[in-house]
Formats: sequence, structure tokens, C-alpha cells
Amino acid sequence: MRPFLQGSIFLFRKLIRYSCSFGIIVLLVFLLPRMMPGDPVANLVGEDIYLTDETKETLRAALGLDSPLHEQFVLYSIHLLHLDLGYSYHMHGAVSDILADRAGWTLLYIGISIIIGTCTGIYLGARAGFEHETWWSSLISSLALIISSTPPYLLSLIAMVIFVYHLGWFPFKGFYDTFHILSIIHHLTLPVLILSVFYAARNVLIMRGTVLSEKIQLYPLFARSLGIPERRILIRHIRKNAIIPLIALIALDFGFLFSGALFIEIVFSLNGMGSLMYDAILNRDYPVLTGTFLVIAIFVICANFIADILSLALDPRTRSHP
Repeated sequence: MRPFLQGSIFLFRKLIRYSCSFGIIVLLVFLLPRMMPGDPVANLVGEDIYLTDETKETLRAALGLDSPLHEQFVLYSIHLLHLDLGYSYHMHGAVSDILADRAGWTLLYIGISIIIGTCTGIYLGARAGFEHETWWSSLISSLALIISSTPPYLLSLIAMVIFVYHLGWFPFKGFYDTFHILSIIHHLTLPVLILSVFYAARNVLIMRGTVLSEKIQLYPLFARSLGIPERRILIRHIRKNAIIPLIALIALDFGFLFSGALFIEIVFSLNGMGSLMYDAILNRDYPVLTGTFLVIAIFVICANFIADILSLALDPRTRSHP
């Protein structure tokens, strides 16, 4: 009963912390777009169009930008409590509907990339750390270092030049030609591979480091003294402990992967959340920007909370941590 109580207290503290973080995030996602240079009205009508001051003020009032910033935030918070993310200046639709249409595609290939990148990174990183004196371990580590140091947009451009323009294996834009499963797979294969390889490279380096640190602990030596095979020591003991720090990193990297997905969507002309955010920045579309940032923040917070639950299940020592 006591371990269950400790675990509940641990998760309750985390929940309070994330709730406070969410409140700060709501304030930041509201303020940051409005701190950017540029005028939404000028972007809406065009820079070359002359408008009188009276017309500009009328348009600003129609967009809800004529009141003081604190009043705008209060109104935004009230709408948010009713799950209303606002109305897009440029796309002329409810932000919630626009995000619902775009988020599914982005979450699809990011989710697949996380699964592939995590499994591949854990396996290769564990083997590379456990057999660190072999030549192939050095090769894997070197490749992982090079790939993880390369920006995702550069990886996308290199892959596009090789596999799209020269070899012609994959299409160069869009999620599909016709809404069919084979067409979707054909279009998403290259973006998923790029994001998976980039994410796996980061996981390889981290997993290799944690396995090396766990390998010199006393419990692997004790297991060897009992005659347990090396492969079983790696799978049943070392890898289980080494994976715990990686769980927290996966959750933290969720937001980082969204930034990588933004560049990949721009390169491959994919109409997901990344390209939506990019267009909203260019057009100073505040409702779309705040809605996109908020949705990403919610996913990151949820991913971190799930990571806390998994860490609690794998390592009961976290129950005593604040």
C-alpha cells in the first residue's frame, strides 16, 4: 500500500507542476506571436495597398486587435476555456478545424518516426555500448554523431537530391496523389525515414553512453560470476536500467521533433502542422500561431507525464524524488 501511495503522491506533484507549466505556456504562446515585427492588417491586405488610418483601425477592431494587450489575453483565456482557439485571419476558418485537418498527418509520421527511431536507437546503442571495443561499434557511433549533428532540413535536401531527383524512387511533394493507402505510404516513406534516422542517431549516442556507465557497475560483474551469458546480461539487466534516462529524453524530444518536422514539411511540401506554422508566421496569423504552439505544448506535456508514469513503473526509486 505504501509504494502505491508514494507513487500517487509523485504523480500528483508532477500533475501540479505540469498544470502550472501549462498556465505559463498559455501566456507565452499568446505573447510571443504579438512580439514579432510586422502588422497582421498589412499582411492581410498586402503591403502595396494604401489604407487610411480609419480603415486600418476598423480592420484591427474586426480582428480584435484594437483593445489593450491584457484585455486581449483575458478574452483569449475565456475563449480557451470554451475550447475556442479563434478564427484564422488568412485561412478564413476556425483554428480548431484547421488544426484537426493538419495535425493528423503530422502526428502520423512523427509517431511512426518515434517508434522506428526509438527501437533502432535502443538496439544499436545498447550493442554499441556493450561491445564498444569492436570496429562496428566505432562505425555506428561515428555515423550517429555525424547524422545527429546534421540539421534535419539538410538531411531532407540531400535525400531529395539523391532519392527523388536522381533515382526517382519517391515523389517530391504531398501526402498522396490519390487518397489510397499505397499512395500515402509511397509519399511518407522518405520523410519518415529521414526523421527516423535523425532521431535514431540521437538515441544511439545516449543509449551507448548509459550502457557504458551501467556496464561498469557491480551487478553485471555479479551476473557474470553466476555464469549468466553476456547477451542475457545485456538484455535482462543492463538495457533495462540504461533505457530509463532515454524515456525522459524521448518525451523532451517530442517538441524538438516538431521543429524538425517543420523543415521536412517545407522541403517536401507536406501540408501538416509544420507548414501551417510556417505560413502563419509569414502572414502574422496570430490565432493559428497560438493554436499551433498550444497544441504542440499539450502533446509535449502529455508525453512528459506518460514518461513519468513509465519511469515510475521501471524505476520505483523515483517515488521518493520530488
